Parts: sequence; structure tokens; C-alpha cells
Amino acid sequence: MHQLSADPAPQACAVAQPLIEARGLIKEYVRHNGVTRVVDDVSFTVQPGETLGLVGESGCGKTTVARILLRLIEPTAGEVLFEGAPVPPASSHQMRSLRRRMQIVFQDPYAALNPRMTVQQILAEPFTIHREPPAEGLTSRLADLLLSVGLDASVLPRYPHQFSGGQRQRINIARALALRPRFLVLDEPVSSLDVSVGAQIVNLLRHLQRTLGLTYLFISHSMPLVRYLCDRIAVMQCGRLVEIGECIQVCESPRSPYTRQLIAATPKLPDPSIR
Repeated sequence: MHQLSADPAPQACAVAQPLIEARGLIKEYVRHNGVTRVVDDVSFTVQPGETLGLVGESGCGKTTVARILLRLIEPTAGEVLFEGAPVPPASSHQMRSLRRRMQIVFQDPYAALNPRMTVQQILAEPFTIHREPPAEGLTSRLADLLLSVGLDASVLPRYPHQFSGGQRQRINIARALALRPRFLVLDEPVSSLDVSVGAQIVNLLRHLQRTLGLTYLFISHSMPLVRYLCDRIAVMQCGRLVEIGECIQVCESPRSPYTRQLIAATPKLPDPSIR
């Protein structure tokens, strides 16, 4: 099994003002049989340079919270602050400008890329949408983006089907970095990849965070992965936040019974010293 490298964990910057703050987020959907609340009074902060892990079983509301932060969906109640200012509704002109600073890397590297577009068209699209041509020239910027994720400019004319899953996820990451955002939501970015390829992507994300000063919200159901990558962990169950704290504290001395269940359910790696 491929081992994650043992370089030191990223350190969060000690600053007073959070980069992202969620206050009392609620999201409800009207169903044929009534109202379903999928996010229930969720509040947390993410400091600049920090990686906050958001964990919980499938369907607990993790991705919904992330989409609310980015205003991909509107909350039923509550608010989100970015750099101390309220995040405006998705339809506002201010939100269009803010999207340059808040990006997402989706879970499925196969579905996230348009199969009819070349890599060059995919990476150039953010600049076209935001009408923000790079100062260094588009071709140079695209080459730099690919280099930053371990690819080179020779892949620009190729189409997504010509790449492996890990290479596609690198392209997704490059696209998210195109406009130099400060905050990235990583929505289970390695769950559909092989273990060894996923480990390479995780180490790439750590390297990018150090070199670019990025802030991450890392969504996962894997406690070992979150423990490796994150500074703090927030645990969700049935739409509610049941525990949040420093990574070591949550993993080694969990307060919530649900957190203890998550940790207990984690498969143990085989010990070669035991027959």
C-alpha cells in the first residue's frame, strides 16, 4: 500500500479574523411528505491557512454545507462571512466577483470535466467567464497551472478521456486555482481514486497549500485521511455538528459517541509482526 509522506502537517496562521465563518446555517427542502431539514444550525470558522476537515457518513449534510458556503445553493436561514463581510446572494454582482476567491474541487474527476473541451479550453474557461485575462499571458498562465499540479503544457490539446483518474483530478485542481483563490472546498477529492493515486493527490494538496497560502475545507468520510491532512476536525451527524476541535484531540479523545463510532469503524491496517 502506498504510504503518505511524513512531512510535517500544515500550520494554521494565528489571526483574529476567520477567513470563513458559518453562523447558524439551516437548509430545508420541501418534499411531498413535508419539510426535510438537511442542515440544522451549523456554525464554525476556518482560519486563513488552515485545513478544516468536515467528516461524517454519507447523507449527513457535509456537501450541502459546502455548497452553502460557496453560494451554489441558498441557505434557508443563517449567514456566511468571508473575510468578515457577509457573503451576498448568488444572483448579486458582488457574488460574481467573490467567486474568484472561493473555488471547489469536486468528488468525481470524470464527471467534473466537459468531455467535448480540450484541457486548454477547460483551463481558459475561468478567465473567459470572469473576463480577467492573466497579466502574464494566457498560454504562459495555463502552462504554469499545469506545472503546479505535476503536468506539463504538452497536455493542453488533449481531451479528458485521454487521461487517468488521477490526472483528471490534477486538471480539476488546476482549474480551481486559475484565478488565484484564497479558499478551496475539497469535496472528497480522492474517494473515487486508487489508494496510491489518492495519496499523491493529497500530498499535492498539502504542497499547494504551503506554496500558495491556501485555506481548505476538506470533506471526507475517512478519519485517517482527515487526521493526516487537517488542523481541526468538525464531525457532522444527521445535519448537525456534534463535535469540533483540534485534530489530535478529536481523534484520540473524542467527546461525542458518534465520533467514537466513526473512529471504531475505521479499518485497521495489517500488522506484519502478527501472524
